[in-house]
Amino acid sequence: MLQRDVQQMKNNFENISGSQAVLKALVAEGVKTIFGYPGGAIMPIYDALYDYQKIINHVLVRHEQGAIHAAQGFARVSGKTGVVFATSGPGATNLITGLADALIDSTPIVCITGQVFAHLLGTDAFQEADVLNITTPVTKWNYQITDANEIPFILSKAFFIAKSGRPGPVVIDITKNAQLQFFDFEGYKICEHIRSYLPKPNIRKEFIEEAAKLINASKQPFVVFGQGVILGNAEKEFLHFIEKSGIPAAWTILGMGAIPTNHKLAMGMLGMHGNYAPNVLTNKCDVLIAIGMRFDDRVTGRLDKYAKQAKIIHLDIDPAEIDKNVKSDVPVWGDCKITLPLLTELIKKKSYPDWYKQFDDCRKLEEAKCIQPDINPTGKILTMGEVVNTINELTKGEAIIVTDVGQHQMVACRYAKLNNTRSNITSGGLGTMGFALPAAIGAKFGAPKKEVIALIGDGGIQMTIQELGTIMQSKPNIKIIILNNNFLGMVRQWQELFHQKRYSFVNIESPNYVQVAKGYGIAGAKISKRSELKPAIKKILASKKSYLLEVMVRKENNVFPMVPQGKGVSEIVLSKKEI
Repeated sequence: MLQRDVQQMKNNFENISGSQAVLKALVAEGVKTIFGYPGGAIMPIYDALYDYQKIINHVLVRHEQGAIHAAQGFARVSGKTGVVFATSGPGATNLITGLADALIDSTPIVCITGQVFAHLLGTDAFQEADVLNITTPVTKWNYQITDANEIPFILSKAFFIAKSGRPGPVVIDITKNAQLQFFDFEGYKICEHIRSYLPKPNIRKEFIEEAAKLINASKQPFVVFGQGVILGNAEKEFLHFIEKSGIPAAWTILGMGAIPTNHKLAMGMLGMHGNYAPNVLTNKCDVLIAIGMRFDDRVTGRLDKYAKQAKIIHLDIDPAEIDKNVKSDVPVWGDCKITLPLLTELIKKKSYPDWYKQFDDCRKLEEAKCIQPDINPTGKILTMGEVVNTINELTKGEAIIVTDVGQHQMVACRYAKLNNTRSNITSGGLGTMGFALPAAIGAKFGAPKKEVIALIGDGGIQMTIQELGTIMQSKPNIKIIILNNNFLGMVRQWQELFHQKRYSFVNIESPNYVQVAKGYGIAGAKISKRSELKPAIKKILASKKSYLLEVMVRKENNVFPMVPQGKGVSEIVLSKKEI
């Protein structure tokens, strides 16, 4: 090769550090927001980030768990991949809860962690932890980079894996020497394929034809759908399917919002604290069509009593979920954005008036026994249900509702009215207390034009309350509503109903939340009277800045209906007397 040709090849390269390559990769992937916390082992990447402040917004959290929950909120509302920076050792291990949460809830996250120098690996160096082995059970993929030359390819692979197929979290651990190392950067290529990795299974049309035959012959079909509809961006395809088929549909906690909650075929939420009709009638349908859901135990109750009378059609992008918990009669593998139109084309346009009436009858029973007493109570003390109902009235279903975990979560998911997809942000599979506050921060950065309301219990707020500091510094406009019953409410409910009111360590004292918020420069108020509720929520919604409202609610306000543990879904109860 001539010397001039060699020189020309060199001119096509850019000699940069591994840290600079990381930032170039993020820009190429369209990343505009990062949630993170610096430290020694990731300092070179933060040094490179200094030159990208006009391109990438870095949100400095107060704890790494806050960073990953914020990235989850961002990803869930935007449909984009959330990005997290954390340092080695405790920085990386503080991500574990969020990684587990993101894995089970199928949230695309790329976490970039710093690591000690490669020659120190395995020596118990300062702030060293075996990140790969620690995170393997809670990630879709992880990798450790010890040579800067690997950075462009590995990061492109990381983003592809995180967002393709069934999404999930990825951890890329980069040693400090690789961050500092200079190498000839040949450019960044977006990854679109990895050999042996098949994110979308092949669609078998014979199964779609079998499913259509079952549906067309059905007299009492029922659709249960989950977050897979939302993750597949298949909301329009799903709506077309149910409207043509005329089949009533109910959602899992994470599927909520895929169709407007007031749609005529929307029958409410499934599961332990779901609506009465979809739970009872699951065991009366003749064909059960599951779309983008995994038959979680909170949805099915006792498996040996779940929909035994029905033919099961299961549509899912992850073949591992089909037949895992509930045996299907017709498995439909594939992306539901593709499989649903194929199925819709083959089904007949139908209506089921007698079947709808069974749902209406159940709904009226629940309305009388549970819903009205909760959202329009006669007692003096406020209920969680009427708070959520007031939010509905004032937001008209247009807000993003971010909930923590516990009774308030179940109340919100039962009563919230949502017109839009990606509006219900909560921790589903893992049930992570402390999720809501940082997730709401991320949600606001992911959907800056939407109203974001964080609905949190007095237990959950105290797990990540330090993220008020993130709000103080980064100034997202978030409305925080704390429903305070001076209890760890869901545990207390179980102790009341199943442990003879032996309230073991569920009484929880709280700080003066308004004063705490004030210390972070956030306005706040506390209310306890019904006459104060609507004006207070009007005020916080009108605020141009973040606002914290503490609402004192009934201490022993149980969430019903409820499927008691060890019972089948049709054994759901409407009151304490039925247990």
